[in-house]
Amino acid sequence: MANKLWEKSVEVNKEIDRFTVGRDRELDLYLAKYDVMGSMAHITMLESIGLLQRDELAKLLDEMRKIYQLAERGEFKIEDDVEDVHSQVELMLTRALGELGKKIHSGRSRNDQVLVDLKLFTRDRLRHIVEKVVRLFHELQRQSERYKNILMPGYTHLQVAMPSSFGLWFGAYAESLTDDMLFLQAAYRMANRNPLGSAAGYGSSFPLNRTMTTELLGFGSMNYNVVYAQMGRGKTERNVASALAGVAGTLAKMAFDACLFNSQNFGFVRLPAECTTGSSIMPHKKNPDVFEVMRAKCNKLQGLPAQILLIMNNLPSGYFRDLQVIKELFVPAFDELEDCLDMAIYIVERMEVNEQLLSDPRYDAMFSVEEVNRRVLEGTPFRDAYKQVGLEIEAGNYAPNKNIRHTHEGSIGNLCNEQVAALMQQIVDGFGFEQTRAAEQKLIIG
Repeated sequence: MANKLWEKSVEVNKEIDRFTVGRDRELDLYLAKYDVMGSMAHITMLESIGLLQRDELAKLLDEMRKIYQLAERGEFKIEDDVEDVHSQVELMLTRALGELGKKIHSGRSRNDQVLVDLKLFTRDRLRHIVEKVVRLFHELQRQSERYKNILMPGYTHLQVAMPSSFGLWFGAYAESLTDDMLFLQAAYRMANRNPLGSAAGYGSSFPLNRTMTTELLGFGSMNYNVVYAQMGRGKTERNVASALAGVAGTLAKMAFDACLFNSQNFGFVRLPAECTTGSSIMPHKKNPDVFEVMRAKCNKLQGLPAQILLIMNNLPSGYFRDLQVIKELFVPAFDELEDCLDMAIYIVERMEVNEQLLSDPRYDAMFSVEEVNRRVLEGTPFRDAYKQVGLEIEAGNYAPNKNIRHTHEGSIGNLCNEQVAALMQQIVDGFGFEQTRAAEQKLIIG
């Protein structure tokens, strides 16, 4: 019995099979439960247009729910001589239900099958990413409030520049995540469109009800044009990867800051002891390896959109096997970013700051602008005040006044954390996760 959906009388060369299948069996395990969900919606629609009997549908759905539970428990396996997840599911149904199992493929192709699997996988994994970004956001805001009155130097050109605060530093990364969330929402909306029914990219002569499968799977809408549904593969992954890269960029920058600020030359923050590693030769070392590995992983993730672009960049319309290679890059990226977010949440929650930092005279000069502004408020023209303070610093006569008062929105004394939190909540509410989850549960439970 052939275990490839397309195999007929000629058996493919084993080396060709190995090369073309690539990592599909391994990566398709990520897609197993989504493949079952897509098939459940598809056969429900097939029954509605008369291609399945009601009792046949009931038997198929019952068996598919068993397969779904296997996948949920991590027990779903793709056998060695089976090409992919689609073949494995159909094989399991055929073993359990005989010829009935072969009826599920009417009106679709593996092309739209893998498309819908990837869409369902992507929107689900994006939901997990969003949840973890929100958790990190709240930890950053909590630390921002905790340390809002503790000043630290701000830098330009890596030179001590002007007063900043730990409240501003933590809060800056929190607000950066709100912008990243906008891109995640756009990526989610693109993933949340139904390609099922586009078949090999040119539709079907069966009277498919694509609106029905769209509703059954909780999609926001469908990819209407069947040719574009197929063209969207690669494009969707590239745009989602760009959204993931945005979050990764924020994490990488924060990781670099944390490594710098944790060093003895800075001494701004102290990382939890259990989050640092030692040296094989230097007994005093406490290395910020977690942040260094996070920085590397996140920088790698920022290269993902370019990798996907280079694979799909010069493909014309229609399906090509090149797209399979994108899956090898795209699917694991979610695990990697979630892992980095978990690490960031853990460390930020436990990070402590040096509250006596400004007792060091090397930071006195950062108050020079404050002194210039004070003299301007007393009536001295700005250029004169600037020159006076500069000459005092050169002569060693400058004495900083460290009592500063900033009041405008987003400044040291007015962080606007509540407004940023409201913005984040507004963006999260715009995803519409509840509608999707409700549709999925109804389909799975019956």
